[in-house]
Amino acid sequence: MIKEFKRILVTAALPYANGYLHLGHLAGAYLPADIYARYQRLKKREVLFLCGSDEHGVAITVSAEKEKITPQAIIDRYHPANKSVFEAFEMSFDNYSRTSLPLHYKTTTEFFTEFHKNGIVLEKKEQQLFCEKDSLFLADRYVEGTCPNCKSTQARGDQCENCGTWINQVDLIDPKCKLCGSTPVIRETLHWYFPLGKYQKRLQEYIKNADERDGWKENVLRYCEGWFKDGLQDRAVTRDLTWGVPVPVKGFEHKVIYVWFDAVLGYISSGREWAAGKGTPDAWKKYWLDPETKYVPFIGKDNIVFHCIVFPAMLMAWNDSGKEQYILPANVPANEFLNFEGQKFSKSRGWGIDVQDFLKFFPADTIRYALAVNLPEKSDSDFYLKDFQARVNNELADIVGNFINRTIAFTEKNFEGKVPSPGTLNLLDAEMISKIKKIPGMVGLSYEQYRFRDGLMETMNLARSANKYFNDSEPWKTKKSNPEQCAATLYVSLQVVRTLAILLAPVIPFTADKIWKLLKMDSVLYQDGWDSAADILLEPGHILDRPEILIQKIEDKRIEEIIKFLEDGSEKTPKPEAAPIKPVITIDDFSKLDLRIAKVLQAEKVPKSEKLLKLRVELGSEQRQILAGIAKKYEPEDLIGKSVVIVANLQPAKLMGQESQGMILAASDANGDMKLIEPNGEMPAGSIVK
Repeated sequence: MIKEFKRILVTAALPYANGYLHLGHLAGAYLPADIYARYQRLKKREVLFLCGSDEHGVAITVSAEKEKITPQAIIDRYHPANKSVFEAFEMSFDNYSRTSLPLHYKTTTEFFTEFHKNGIVLEKKEQQLFCEKDSLFLADRYVEGTCPNCKSTQARGDQCENCGTWINQVDLIDPKCKLCGSTPVIRETLHWYFPLGKYQKRLQEYIKNADERDGWKENVLRYCEGWFKDGLQDRAVTRDLTWGVPVPVKGFEHKVIYVWFDAVLGYISSGREWAAGKGTPDAWKKYWLDPETKYVPFIGKDNIVFHCIVFPAMLMAWNDSGKEQYILPANVPANEFLNFEGQKFSKSRGWGIDVQDFLKFFPADTIRYALAVNLPEKSDSDFYLKDFQARVNNELADIVGNFINRTIAFTEKNFEGKVPSPGTLNLLDAEMISKIKKIPGMVGLSYEQYRFRDGLMETMNLARSANKYFNDSEPWKTKKSNPEQCAATLYVSLQVVRTLAILLAPVIPFTADKIWKLLKMDSVLYQDGWDSAADILLEPGHILDRPEILIQKIEDKRIEEIIKFLEDGSEKTPKPEAAPIKPVITIDDFSKLDLRIAKVLQAEKVPKSEKLLKLRVELGSEQRQILAGIAKKYEPEDLIGKSVVIVANLQPAKLMGQESQGMILAASDANGDMKLIEPNGEMPAGSIVK
């Protein structure tokens, strides 16, 4: 049972203002947040939706130094550009702020000062790399070296992107200053630390209780458990930089507050800016300080630690002071990553496409739909241009657009553009009306549980059913043989059109508004509310607008144009190199492999293993148990019924105490991203792969 709250606070991760937004950003945090906020508004709930630009940190100063301009110039380029993209994408933020505003500096300073006054932050001496040539302590991204864990030669001073390990910069092997290339020395410096480990037990209890109340995602819980298992450590709150919120302690004025501490407070300062803009400076408090508010931050998986562990710990520390009591997130529905054309989005490699460029080729709603139907909710997903075209043409245009257009066009031609009187409804009509009454609750439950793909699928199923209903009813025949039945068919079909307008509004708002206008409704769409989608409200005689094409199909030439656009930038956006080819083998070596198509019958997680899934597969004449290290990429339920390729004559092996009778084949790129080899299902299980 979902608990009812007086109001809902929604935040989306603050995008970093040192680059343009790409499709992966939208799929990771912003589109699901917008769908959720729009849905909750349709449910007539009081919603505040906040975001803003994250404008401090080393990445911005590094970008500024490369271009030989100021950090302010960098953020003044990307903040308005990204804000404009959000507006074009119809993101329904109530406030889009930025962390360079004085109000944000004030908010961050208040938190640090309170922690310092109450002895929460601790002063510590630490060893840090110092560049003698530049006379500068090197913040994490100003130094690069070899990772002590995986030996990658491009590890940063805070993290190795190759293996994901957090690094103390002094542990880097052969470190180099990124400004001048010289080898830095180790010197001692003073910094303030937040005692994260002190809050571990409370954080574990908080997440456990929140999960029981609101059902947290498994990927989020596993991620947090990994941090707790390793034990939380004190975390530096200050850095030796000049760009950021100054440390409000005497003797530390030359240092700034670390961006991880300052950025999450951007949600609060954005709320304060919203309230001030409304002329009610304290209005933000009912969202942040009232336990009757449900707070849901939407993020990508790379931000889980900050929103599930760090930010809640900071709020706990503030609440301990006895001042205002901030609420903690009720849920943190983090998404996995979206890949583009089979490869990871990467600013450093220049791989991907910015949203502002994508919008030059395609309407926002087509992008919103294609992303929503493929959100990486449980595992990484892939965005392919050809799949995007197929989704828009075969689903959005052919299913939704076609049904609505044919319904209104038929009404225009045969009923003078007016909703006909239904007369007596038959069994088909009654079944369709029954679906109308059930569907808002089904879709709504999915959205309440952050299962946006499932909710959209149910909506599309209604459109599919409506097309079938229209075809089975054959109004083009009954208009002569049974005019009363023809009128009933169009009456019911038009009710479905109205229901679809409401159900589609959170996902494709531009199109939903168009549908609403075609129906010539007296009210604004959002005034009728979500629950009214179950009602039969179009009265006989109601006049409709003239029909028009709702969704234009994407032609092949348009896809070719964007591919050319990507290829034209290939010199500055190199693709990752393929893995080196292994030594040559003979045909006799290859013939020793027995590769077979197998169908997955069952799949489940292996206890105490983060990587392994246990699969039961069919090879035609027999079944096998296979253990595969794919748990971080695939959910068990997503594999059932899939066709895969296995090595059938591999010697059985024991993994985690269980026998594996074969190996599943997968493809992997140079970045380590993996995907199963999936035959199209036309060949039966047991077929030999040659």
